[in-house]
Amino acid sequence: MSTAYIGMGANLASCAGAPESTLVAAAERLGSLGRVTQRSSLYSTTPVGFDDQPRFVNAVVELDTKLTPRALLENLLAIEKAFGRDRTAGIANGPRSLDLDILLFDNRQISEPGLVIPHPRLDERLFVLVPLGEIAPHLVSIGSGNTVSQLLHTLTSTMEDKEHAVFPLQFDGWRCGTGPGSGQFSSPA
Repeated sequence: MSTAYIGMGANLASCAGAPESTLVAAAERLGSLGRVTQRSSLYSTTPVGFDDQPRFVNAVVELDTKLTPRALLENLLAIEKAFGRDRTAGIANGPRSLDLDILLFDNRQISEPGLVIPHPRLDERLFVLVPLGEIAPHLVSIGSGNTVSQLLHTLTSTMEDKEHAVFPLQFDGWRCGTGPGSGQFSSPA
């Protein structure tokens, strides 16, 4: 059994509803790939790379899985597609109904076409490090050799503005996996 940390994000509605409901439903779908053992809180975050879009809702989950990294990636992309994401269309870093990224996978380093672990921008993304730090502050990123807490401290100490602030959200059903959109997702035919 391996442990993967999956970054989740959305800022457009999907078939499950608003972004918060999408993350609830997507976390349920992740359960088909293994066992979700931890969920961070949900966070409202400023878009990075393309500013003219709604704020994102982000979270990180810890997933115990028997899948290989490549098989996990393929399944994550299929889940994104089921929630309306088309990675071939749209603007890079633009609005999306669901984004699922492998942040870390055990202590493995992988660099293959379409699959890089640890996530190549892990140490630059406050919207990833804050929720990851909530559930795994002492986890060491094999890429940098630093703990998530150290990466977060380094990033926040070098930020000149609070424009990329990350705010916790309250959403009934996220932690227990029930609520609006929960259990209502069905795969397209």
